[in-house]
Amino acid sequence: MVDSPGSTALTVLLPEIRPLLPGAPGVRCATRRPAPPPGALTARLGRVHGQRPDRSRARRPAGPHCPAPPRGDLNGLATRFALRLVEVLSGARPAGQLSRHTTHTAYGELTRLVHRGTLRAGAGQAGPVVRRVYDSVPAPGVLEVCARVELGARSRMVVFRLERHPRSQQWQCAALDTR
Repeated sequence: MVDSPGSTALTVLLPEIRPLLPGAPGVRCATRRPAPPPGALTARLGRVHGQRPDRSRARRPAGPHCPAPPRGDLNGLATRFALRLVEVLSGARPAGQLSRHTTHTAYGELTRLVHRGTLRAGAGQAGPVVRRVYDSVPAPGVLEVCARVELGARSRMVVFRLERHPRSQQWQCAALDTR
């Protein structure tokens, strides 16, 4: 746009743009802890930095094993199913909601545990709370899970086994128990 004589130009003031980090561009800010001098060994969380890790010790047991599946997916699956299972066992959710996700034998065991009232809270007592979920993959398509559940002052364990259905590839609970 060209200003013509006699016209007034519109002036817009832009805010000052400041860098996200203080200091001149390209200059690093001081950290809380100064970096160790090159070649120095520092101990941190039980591991010595600056040395190469010892690869002679195997992290997994020797012998044939299946490749590990993505842990985030299976851990989330185990946690979600444990929460639903505890809700059913405490009476907060009907057992029929898990019928699609269990085998016939596991559903029979689930209804038996519901009728027994394994995780039902007493009068004036808070409901069960899932505190920790442990899972392992003993074989491809199999997930074994143990969930620690607190019910008042007591801790209970809910264990179950999830298996992939061969045709639908859907995870199903094949066995479950409480202790």
